[in-house]
Amino acid sequence: MKLKDKTSRRQFLASGLGAFLPLDQRHNAVPSSVASLSPIRFRNVADSAGLHFVLENHATPQKHLIESMAGGVAAFDYNNDGLTDVFFTNGASIPSLQKDSPKYFNRLFRNEGGMRFTDVTEEAGVAGIGYSMGAAAGDYDNDGHVDLFVAGVFRNTLYHNRGDGHFVDVTEKAGIKSDKWAVAAGWFDYNNDGLLDLFVVNYASWSPSYNRFCGDASRNLRVYCHPTYFEGLTNTLYRNRGDGTFEDVSERAGIAQHHGRGMSLAFADYDNDGFMDIFVTNDNQENFLFHNRGDGTFEEVGVMAGVALLNSGKPVSSMGTDFRDYDNDGRPDITVVDLANETFPLFHNLGGGLFEDATYRTRLSVLTLERSGWSTGFFDLNNDGWKDLFTTCSHVDDNVEMFQATRYKQPNSIFANLGDGTFWDVSAQAGEDFQVPRPHRGCAFADFNNDGKIDVVVVSLQDRAELWENVSPRPNHWIILKLTGTKSNRDGIGARVRIDKQCNHMSSSCGYASSSHFGVHFGLGKLEKIPSVEIRWPSGTVQVLRDVQANQILEVREPRSSERI
Repeated sequence: MKLKDKTSRRQFLASGLGAFLPLDQRHNAVPSSVASLSPIRFRNVADSAGLHFVLENHATPQKHLIESMAGGVAAFDYNNDGLTDVFFTNGASIPSLQKDSPKYFNRLFRNEGGMRFTDVTEEAGVAGIGYSMGAAAGDYDNDGHVDLFVAGVFRNTLYHNRGDGHFVDVTEKAGIKSDKWAVAAGWFDYNNDGLLDLFVVNYASWSPSYNRFCGDASRNLRVYCHPTYFEGLTNTLYRNRGDGTFEDVSERAGIAQHHGRGMSLAFADYDNDGFMDIFVTNDNQENFLFHNRGDGTFEEVGVMAGVALLNSGKPVSSMGTDFRDYDNDGRPDITVVDLANETFPLFHNLGGGLFEDATYRTRLSVLTLERSGWSTGFFDLNNDGWKDLFTTCSHVDDNVEMFQATRYKQPNSIFANLGDGTFWDVSAQAGEDFQVPRPHRGCAFADFNNDGKIDVVVVSLQDRAELWENVSPRPNHWIILKLTGTKSNRDGIGARVRIDKQCNHMSSSCGYASSSHFGVHFGLGKLEKIPSVEIRWPSGTVQVLRDVQANQILEVREPRSSERI
């Protein structure tokens, strides 16, 4: 949006839309690059879409920490009809940790087309057991049907998709354990054997009997205890044996030597050696970057690579994350969201295995200082060729306003990528209802109506889910690649795609405890025909497509050998 003069700017701020803008956008001149920015617009269509879901976290006077951390969501096509469906995780009763009422059921909504959904939870068999947290979608057995993993508090569930609209709980048969509080999980092929492996992010030691009082007893003000009161756990890596079972290789792979309070994860080959690496956010501890050595083992290099901490040297409340190239230099970068007064870190990939803290240089420091974030994702929301940053926002404590100068319920945020290495907050202009504050948690990204624009589904504690249809007006061009591996895993997860200077990769892991499994999206700006699309499959096969028409969902199958067409 272009603000032509000081009068119009004052009118904009007086309207109330600028009340949640960062300080520099309230008082400083609008950069010239904003004037040419393609608008980003959303509208919440959850009600008309039939996406009726309320996240039940069973809030208690005891302020059990698990209550504040529920809220994963997965977007994936479970029935292969070409439409992306939505799965919500849900809580349970405390202290029993049982889903003793339908209000606690996890929910699956089938996409009927035209932005309309139907609740198919019971017929699909995915109502679930226990206090669920995160979700991860991936076809682990290469049968062409996307399966589902649900992480939870002492209850993990692996659902095998039979391909007939029904899922089967194969957790025990597959060898998946449920001995820890798991928050998130993700699918990736760490050894490039064509089978998706599973990484489970565990948080901390906790039990329903934990009843420490945290807060101000004199005011009878109880809050959720700080994470430092909870001992961190190790994460779990399961190797896919290819026979429907998994082997816990955490010790052998070098994962189990590292304790943290894990919140979320994202995968990328940050050093371009052909093997997927793992970034794990830790709550008020150093983040982990597990470098894949390519021999079945990992080396934790977070501090050495420059992504464990901010430049201040202090850990922050790291929550959701994404691992993609935001500046089109061919190297995947890392974004993290955390609480107010911490800023949302952005680690820029310098190459050579090193990152720099670019939070200030990109302006995200001042843009995010007053916000608390949970989930995030780098996606090109206006199809101009530059990945923008979407974040869900809310504080952890529902009574934080009684002891801090911040808000509990907050509106979501959109930081537009200006293409010059900086971002601009366009949240206030995203739509009339976009600035509604809620206790947001997880989110998932997909093109739910197949119009080429990325939509977002967001969950909130004890509140209605939001389905943000992307109605950005400028007709920029786009393409979505749906990859099918033949020598690689069937999902093509880990495949790296380049269009001109833009790079992206197939991954279903981003955000907070959530999963986005729909393909690889590129905004193309004014480009109507793509000269070449280069795909580097996990198997090592290189495929080049020539003169590809824009504005299509293109299904690409991995060739049996490297080919250039």
